[in-house]
Amino acid sequence: MNNIIKIAVRNLFRYKRRTILTSTLIAFGVILVIVFGGLAISFKSQMIGIITNTSMGDLQIHKKGYVESIDNLPLNINLTAEELASIETKMKDIPEIAAYSPRIKFGAMISNYAQTSNIRLSAVYPEMESKTVSDLVTRIKGTMTDPVNFLKPGEILVPENLMKGLSLNVGDEVVLVATNQDGSVNGITLRIAAMIENVLGPSGKDGYMHINDAAGLLRMEQPAIVEIAVHLKSFEQLDKVYGQLKKEFSSSSLFEIHTWEQLSPFASIARIVDILIFVVKFILISIVLVSILNIMTMSVYERIGEIGTIAAIGTTPRKILSLFIVEGFAMGFLSTVAGVVLSLSTLVIMNMANINFTFGQMNLTLNPGIPVGEVFLTTFIVMLVSILASYQPAHKASKMAPVDALGHT
Repeated sequence: MNNIIKIAVRNLFRYKRRTILTSTLIAFGVILVIVFGGLAISFKSQMIGIITNTSMGDLQIHKKGYVESIDNLPLNINLTAEELASIETKMKDIPEIAAYSPRIKFGAMISNYAQTSNIRLSAVYPEMESKTVSDLVTRIKGTMTDPVNFLKPGEILVPENLMKGLSLNVGDEVVLVATNQDGSVNGITLRIAAMIENVLGPSGKDGYMHINDAAGLLRMEQPAIVEIAVHLKSFEQLDKVYGQLKKEFSSSSLFEIHTWEQLSPFASIARIVDILIFVVKFILISIVLVSILNIMTMSVYERIGEIGTIAAIGTTPRKILSLFIVEGFAMGFLSTVAGVVLSLSTLVIMNMANINFTFGQMNLTLNPGIPVGEVFLTTFIVMLVSILASYQPAHKASKMAPVDALGHT
């Protein structure tokens, strides 16, 4: 076997220019897959992190039918105190859940006494919200004495575009007017504690207020929770916890559980990223397949007389088959090693460069890690395709009759 490997490697460099050109093409394909994979995974993970850690949570629990009407922010599809207590009890039995935050979400009108606009509000318990969406405070522009208790009763966080549109400043008083589930209208005066950046673009009008103020504004005897956001100790446990919660509530038709993917439009972008990674891998397979098939076919054609000679002196068809397969495998292996080294070097340089860019309203920094899974998968794909691409020409060479091969001109 050692002799076969030595002969195969030596044969590769009999035609150095052709071998170098083919290896360069394969290495370029490997670099494309690994570098693009590292960048795409970094982009996807940061995008998901911003969505889940600044506003949405990893998953959410609602009363049955709420998500279907979520655009209208209904207040009549809420959790009773007994239902909320039941959900909390079940969540405490799941160790993977790190924190949760009950919310009231509703629409209101906001006025500076001269101008009026509409606003979407999330009424929260600040301590629970800051633990559930830990990066929420990074969106707040203003002085915070306590990042955990970032909002006090009587205060409101107003989105950036409304601050500009209504010419508001931190410390100003605004009036909120809202309609409760019975149809009655009520108002409340609040002080602007800080400005909050939008996540969903310039059209977003999402603000925050204390849940006790919301209960007073909406004339609730006690807060009627419409949403529970859940944060996990590890995002990789999302499917496991989602399955556990579905199982816990399987006997009841009162609740519905959704992951961030089922609630956020950005999930479609994450799926597109996965499709692009698959397409790049398909391109790599095509490059390797065509390149090695072409060079091995040419190698067999140019060495028909040589094949006849070694067959005439007693070399078995199996060894001839092995010789050409090992030659194709060696081509793929050397190209992959070069491609992996260059791609990892590229990722390290890009990581050190800290590339910053804005996606919508999201400020992202591409710090691509080493995609170990992509490296091993890419190597496996190239090796497998190299063997498959080499087989047909190798099989043809091994089946040649010595007399016909020696007589070939």
